[in-house]
Amino acid sequence: MEMLSTISGWIWNPLAYVALGIGVLFTLLTKGVQFRRFPDMLRHLRAGEAGEGGLSSLQTLALSLSSRIGVGSIAGVATAVASGGPGALVWMVITALLGSTCAYAESVLAQVYKRREHGEDRGGMPYYIKYGLKSPWLATVVAVATLIGYGFVFPGVQANNIASSAELAFGVDGKVVGVVLAVVLGFVVLGGTRRVVKVVEKIVPFLAVGYIVSALVIIGLNITKVPDAVVLIVSSAVGKEQVFGGIVGYAVAWGVRRAVFASATGLGEGTFAAAAATTTHPGKQGIIQAFSIYIDILLICTASGLLLVVTGAYNVKDPAGGFLVENVPGAVAGPNYMQEAIDSSLPGWGAVFVAVAVALFAFTSMVFFFYVAQTNLVFLLGDRRSKVLDVLVKAGTVAIAFIGTAVTADAMWAAGDIGYGILGWLNMGCVLLLTPVVRKVIRDYDRQRRDGLDPHFDPGPLGIQGAEYWRTERPTVREPDGIPTPTPSPAPSSSGPAAAP
Repeated sequence: MEMLSTISGWIWNPLAYVALGIGVLFTLLTKGVQFRRFPDMLRHLRAGEAGEGGLSSLQTLALSLSSRIGVGSIAGVATAVASGGPGALVWMVITALLGSTCAYAESVLAQVYKRREHGEDRGGMPYYIKYGLKSPWLATVVAVATLIGYGFVFPGVQANNIASSAELAFGVDGKVVGVVLAVVLGFVVLGGTRRVVKVVEKIVPFLAVGYIVSALVIIGLNITKVPDAVVLIVSSAVGKEQVFGGIVGYAVAWGVRRAVFASATGLGEGTFAAAAATTTHPGKQGIIQAFSIYIDILLICTASGLLLVVTGAYNVKDPAGGFLVENVPGAVAGPNYMQEAIDSSLPGWGAVFVAVAVALFAFTSMVFFFYVAQTNLVFLLGDRRSKVLDVLVKAGTVAIAFIGTAVTADAMWAAGDIGYGILGWLNMGCVLLLTPVVRKVIRDYDRQRRDGLDPHFDPGPLGIQGAEYWRTERPTVREPDGIPTPTPSPAPSSSGPAAAP
């Protein structure tokens, strides 16, 4: 455990600041697209329809949120407060506001370089590394690492938290939870992509709204404590609070770390859902993915954090050993903090409520993780198919759902952090190298919007190579407000020189 924690620290301590820096960079390069294009976020959500082989904007938003709104939104927030103090919540919000542009950039790239594979639109990290950076070997390395992480490791973090909260709420043995979880997950993954999408698009909206409303009810019951809680959070974030002033560095590091973990911004996780969207311009899907960060961090995670601080149901570790604050002796940082918070206002309900919320949050994340693993397998196989490997990925996803319930929480979180951190370094580096493409896309989108047009993407005039999907498919999506569409240049002939990648 000590070795895992040390490795995790080496990876994440600098990565936290790199993620913030990249957020600042893309905010400047896109002229604050996450703020100035907010009205477009809502308009494009209403506009998108599923096309042949693709998903609608709402479906991809639900698919993205199924991973973003995972245990990181509950347990992750609690661990951020436990290690960085209440001030970590401010840095989570700052990371969301700035980091949403990184989600924008990577989603734009996922759309630009996606491909039609076996009748479905597929894309993501390995695709824009191969076709954008023109580095097949690195794309293969990333695809293998992502396949292993999302197929055989990361679902275990979700399963572990389901078991932990269920054991506290209902006294059910973790192994029993693991068996049930493996069976239910197996039913979903055996149904393929269509069943995965149907499950998440029905559960996620209900789950997000239900959790926010429930958290606000508890906060409302403690409304008189809210002003003091807000002052404590803000003062702790800038090192002005007496108790937590000495750990402001931890507040920054853990706030950014858990915001990145919860939202997966910069880790490339959302790129796989973004690529599946049927849209007429990559910029549209980039905006929608930025919006998903707002929902996760600004709403779900902030509600969780404020609930903890208002009720005082948290401990804060002292880096030198022991605790700076120990309000809930014996409680393990994670779902247990949230259960204590709710019990403080509604005795007897906390354990049950959090157990159900964590189970739903985590399960939808596990379903999406399988989709990510499967997409990377499709990339690695290309035009080929392998029933053996397909069954192996499905079996691995189901197996880790059981194994994750039997491993200690600290070990599972540390393993997850290491895996996410490695992918984060790889993806952020590649996105930075493809910054010129992102700039071309946002400028093209802005130009068409200034001209009063509904943006349609044509990579040829922009000098973007490798975007073969957009040369052949030319998706058409209905827009609800009657905005005219530009006349695209003719798709090049397969025999003409313009058809070259």
